[in-house]
Amino acid sequence: MNLKLLSLLGLLLIFSCKEKGSVSSIHPENWTKRSARNIEKDSLEYGKSYLSIYSQIYSISEHRTHGLTAMVSMRNTSDRDTIYLLRAEYYDTHGNSIRNYFEDPIFLAPMETTEIIIDEIDVTGGTGSNFLFEWKIPYNSPEPLFEGIMNSTMGQQGLSFTTQGVRIE
Repeated sequence: MNLKLLSLLGLLLIFSCKEKGSVSSIHPENWTKRSARNIEKDSLEYGKSYLSIYSQIYSISEHRTHGLTAMVSMRNTSDRDTIYLLRAEYYDTHGNSIRNYFEDPIFLAPMETTEIIIDEIDVTGGTGSNFLFEWKIPYNSPEPLFEGIMNSTMGQQGLSFTTQGVRIE
């Protein structure tokens, strides 16, 4: 009886452990399914947007930080046009590039949304991390919307807030 109970507890412990070393819940192979390598670049309007993200926030003092899960939402706000994302580059607090999420342009169908998830344990971005997005849209089409949703829960306490991207070019 004790051996069965001990075995059951061991299995529960194994399956309840967090995955270590994960940097994103969105796997790179998902981007290849949306690849748009052969887009007509001349017939599209170019834009660049900035989005602030917080993978950590200060807690109690400047010497203690708290990790956050960040969801970066990339939305096509057009109900008729496909849009193209050329780059989604993630930077840390000091302006150093951490990673670019896809090598080839990707497409978003009308009204489609895709996300990048930065896991709570990935604190490489720090308290002032951010994204730069480069995109192309058909002329007279609405601009894409970029939002950040940061959250964390600990015990019975929860924290969440949002940021919104701004066009810089």
